[in-house]
Amino acid sequence: MRVFDFTNAIVREPGQNVIDGLREDRSVAPDFAGVRREHATYVAVLREAGLTVDVLPPLEAFPDSIFVEDPALVFREGAILLRPGAPTRLGEREEMRGALTRHFEQVLELDGDEYADGGDVMVTPDVIFIGMSARTNRVGAEALVKKLARLGRKAKTAETPKSILHFKTAASLLDEETVLATKTMAGSSIFDGFRTVVTPAGEEAAANALRVKDTVLVGARFPRTIDLLTEEGYAVKALPVTEIGKLDAGLSCMSLRW
Repeated sequence: MRVFDFTNAIVREPGQNVIDGLREDRSVAPDFAGVRREHATYVAVLREAGLTVDVLPPLEAFPDSIFVEDPALVFREGAILLRPGAPTRLGEREEMRGALTRHFEQVLELDGDEYADGGDVMVTPDVIFIGMSARTNRVGAEALVKKLARLGRKAKTAETPKSILHFKTAASLLDEETVLATKTMAGSSIFDGFRTVVTPAGEEAAANALRVKDTVLVGARFPRTIDLLTEEGYAVKALPVTEIGKLDAGLSCMSLRW
């Protein structure tokens, strides 16, 4: 089975406090109704693809909790509770515990000073990349390599370019041998051995696409990337992400998939 042939997902509805979420540009505020509509569309698309989606209730105490990918990792073999690198998000992992124990017999955990965000973890057929960033420290990345080994998964650490928030902000898997990446990420040696498709200038945020079965989900506000991927032969579905994009977020971070 291919790494993007998902059958299940966990998502969390946005709370009204989502507009107070972490973001670099504080001058532009997302619209709550818009975030809620975009999230509902996202969930509907996952269901249309045949996934069973567990929708968790909003957490008003945690503005960023819509982005369920950061406090946990999930695989068919089990799940891992992470420790998000932003202090305001650390409590989200405990709120995720119940959902993980419902779905998985084995739930491993990071602890102590081990910090890692799921947005820094990219799964490919042969290896899982763990990008060290402002949200994932070296001790957390190295501990995660060991946890993944317990699930039978090979992983390795990588240096995320300093200008990038999360590893997957700048890269995503298009197929089993091809990566979509920004020029900065593609110019590194991280993806040696992969074919790389580079996002058009000005559409760098499109790099956080999401392959689900035979379709690549891409933000509708990135028309040149959509045209590029279509020309490359991919089945592409455009999703609205304008308001979610104001939270420095993309498509992968809104679900846990396995």
